[in-house]
Amino acid sequence: MQKLIEHLRAMGETNALVQRNNTLKRETALAAAAVYQSMFGAEDGTIPATFQVICMTGWREHPSQQETKRRGSATISFQDIQKQFGSGS
Repeated sequence: MQKLIEHLRAMGETNALVQRNNTLKRETALAAAAVYQSMFGAEDGTIPATFQVICMTGWREHPSQQETKRRGSATISFQDIQKQFGSGS
């Protein structure tokens, strides 16, 4: 569990709340590790962990922004771009 926390911290995936408690007591971490190990631990002693990356972008219209182009006004198709640069998969 300690290794998992180290990896999460290295990725910057720690508690981002402004009013967070900055200390995690050793007893709490050990208890959480034991519960997690019992629920999800593999026979070889490893503990699998997954996470989701969610990236969101938002904006608000403003008169200074560029206007969108009329649908169908492109001078090159996505198929042509894909042929030239590959599908990426």
